[in-house]
Amino acid sequence: MSKSTALGRELATVGIFAALAAAHAGVARADDTVKIGEAAPVTGPASYLGKDTENGARLAIEEINQAGLTIGGKKITLVFDAQDDAGDPRQATQVAQKLVDDKVAAVVGHMQSGSTIPASKIYSDAGIVQVSPSATNPAYTQQGFKTAYRVVATDAQQGPTLADYAANTMKIHTVAIVDDSTAYGQGLAVEFEKQAKADGITVLSHDATNDKAVDFRAILTKIKGEKPDAIMYGGLDGTGGPFAKQAKQLGIAVKVLAGDGLCADDLAKLAGDAADDVVCSIAGAPLLKMPDGPAFVERYKKRFGYAPVLNSPFAYDAVGIIVDAMKRAQSTEPDKILAAMPATDHHGVLGETQFDAKGDLRHGVISLYKYVGGKQTLLSVVEK
Repeated sequence: MSKSTALGRELATVGIFAALAAAHAGVARADDTVKIGEAAPVTGPASYLGKDTENGARLAIEEINQAGLTIGGKKITLVFDAQDDAGDPRQATQVAQKLVDDKVAAVVGHMQSGSTIPASKIYSDAGIVQVSPSATNPAYTQQGFKTAYRVVATDAQQGPTLADYAANTMKIHTVAIVDDSTAYGQGLAVEFEKQAKADGITVLSHDATNDKAVDFRAILTKIKGEKPDAIMYGGLDGTGGPFAKQAKQLGIAVKVLAGDGLCADDLAKLAGDAADDVVCSIAGAPLLKMPDGPAFVERYKKRFGYAPVLNSPFAYDAVGIIVDAMKRAQSTEPDKILAAMPATDHHGVLGETQFDAKGDLRHGVISLYKYVGGKQTLLSVVEK
């Protein structure tokens, strides 16, 4: 064998080992990807809110990856694992199990209380942090799960704030209550009712419908006979908008009080001119009054081509809070992230976020709105 042939074979062998080393390095880099789960309804009547929630988390992950993330001396690339729970409790548990099986490091979600609460046990059993951007039912964090967090005020704050405003500012003396039988709508209505009674408001009735109803005339005809000063509706805008519209059509000339599920910028699309009869609350500060709100709006519009709807800044900060916990733990392991969460002191779009022992905000904010010509108009901001 000539020296040149032997040298050629040696070089070829070196090349093979180099290729294998490069391939191995590629695998090592792939091992440094970390999945962040997200769950919200992107189908069904609340899909536009769910897509806004998903967009907020997606924008945060894209910006973090662009800026570069290093945890424990390793360069980390976040991978977005977004799932559709359709706003259905059963599908929510299936989605939760899928995210666990996907080995996500943490989860942003779910959007609605009715999905968040049943899913929370699955995340708790798996030891995976769950940060809801929008679930307001107090029961979510009252279960004692160490994995459960939220970045909005609860209905135990929102319902009473709405009731206080009705009693003290609107001078409401009697009210009829209707809820959509969901964990969110019913929970908000119950908290409102307790405070309304404490404030001296007489609750004339409390009726239940469902979150797929389209015809409310029977309930509204009964309420019309009761002659309340106002009606409180617990539910989302998909049913609440038509509810307000049908109330106006039946000649019920009173305000409709509602929570953040109904308090959408484009409520007039569903309620028509009855939107101007609505007074509603949102568990959070107005976006443009948030510390980084105006800048967030511009970044969001540049990325998605339209303005934020409601939940996106909360989902955005939920991602930031999870990544902040990773940095403090110097680990992407779920148990290490979980251990770092109680000491959270995050400064983001929402301002400063700290949690109490249950996983609720230490300092919640409730904003109250009315509609003028179908346009959402701020009434007041209440810190809780």
